[in-house]
Amino acid sequence: MLLNCDLGESYGSWKMGEDALAMPHIDLANIACGFHGGDSQVMTRTLALAKQHNVKVGAHPSYPDRQGFGRRSMALSKHELTCDLHYQIAALSGMAAVQGVDVHYVKPHGALYNDMMANEDILISVLEAVSRYPSDLKLMMLATNQAAHHIELAKNTGVTVLFEAFADRRYTDAGTLTPRSQTGSVLNKEQMLAQVSQLVNEGTVTTDTGKVIALQADTLCVHGDNAEGVAAIKEIRALCAR
Repeated sequence: MLLNCDLGESYGSWKMGEDALAMPHIDLANIACGFHGGDSQVMTRTLALAKQHNVKVGAHPSYPDRQGFGRRSMALSKHELTCDLHYQIAALSGMAAVQGVDVHYVKPHGALYNDMMANEDILISVLEAVSRYPSDLKLMMLATNQAAHHIELAKNTGVTVLFEAFADRRYTDAGTLTPRSQTGSVLNKEQMLAQVSQLVNEGTVTTDTGKVIALQADTLCVHGDNAEGVAAIKEIRALCAR
């Protein structure tokens, strides 16, 4: 199971995450492209870390919402969303090229990710934007019970999908994430490690109602926000290596 982590989200003197500590323990780095976090120097530093540790790089674009850290939905037209995605992917791709690093995939951030999963029109817009970018990029999206349908949508645009699961989030019976507003939506450490073990060994998760469902996942999202998060990544890495 590949581990992916959102990185490069610092901006100016504001620091977000423990990128240097997390990078050695992951496989895929989702690097912010400037619209919710990240700037030219942060991108450069994060890309250098990824290169140093042989970690594959993905673009982590968002709505243009730096004040809200990309966590607020925005009613963009398809053209506006396409332009914003291409702008951000191009920014990271250009900075990566300087260091001889390739960008392999796109993982939308925050509200854009959630909106893409809830609204098929937005998902199709994102897929088409990724397909039109002049390099072969995959799209990372949430693994749900609609995986077969999402694969078909992606094939229609010529895009390959990477399905991700979340280590520390409770799931609904539909295979979606339990809203953060609900009690128990974020797992404690013991629950998280149990869920990772179940997912890796059995390909299933236990939902908020106690139902066991299959989940087709290529990668697992982990968090390097602080020292405790990095320590958890190490334990998750060990579980995945068994």
